[in-house]
Amino acid sequence: MANLRLVKAFHPVIGLFEVIVRNCINNELSAHFKDPDWIINQKNGFMNDPSLTYIHPKTGKRIQNKYLRSKIIRAEKELTKRNTVVTSGKVIAEQTFGFWTSLFEKTHYRLLQGSVIKIFNNLPSGKGRIDIKKSVNRIRKFRNRVNHNEPICFNGVTIDLTDTLRVHHDIYKMLDWIDPELPDWVRNIDTVDTQVKYISTYQP
Repeated sequence: MANLRLVKAFHPVIGLFEVIVRNCINNELSAHFKDPDWIINQKNGFMNDPSLTYIHPKTGKRIQNKYLRSKIIRAEKELTKRNTVVTSGKVIAEQTFGFWTSLFEKTHYRLLQGSVIKIFNNLPSGKGRIDIKKSVNRIRKFRNRVNHNEPICFNGVTIDLTDTLRVHHDIYKMLDWIDPELPDWVRNIDTVDTQVKYISTYQP
């Protein structure tokens, strides 16, 4: 019951964070490419860049990093299958959080000339792509645990909120980096702290 209550509290917070990041990136890349339909048109642009296919220096295997392109093509097929008109807005809505976080991976980031980092208008001095990648990946992995109702407040039968509190902090840290007004806005729907207090007295 304690885990379920905490999962329920996290759902709207993570969901809102994901929408904010997605919309900010979409706006930035629309400006970067001077194209509001970049997400469709760039499947044959940077998402298909020759540098995404290479020979692994150790294994000698041919590697193809076409993750982004495959996600767009899959979304278009799904929409067509549902007899839905394919638009950029609908393709965007089909993408997982993993699609957006992968834009901070080194190769994609380079192909985008680092433009996606511009969504963080309040990024502290000394912080950069690697810091952002670590935080968004931690949030993404935690999000998957929440969506599958996995334990996020227990380690075995022992109460352990270390990772949970770190992710909660990461969310607000990154919201502040985007816009200092966002944290207070999100706190209006956030009941995580209330559930953390409840769990700290919980006896499994």
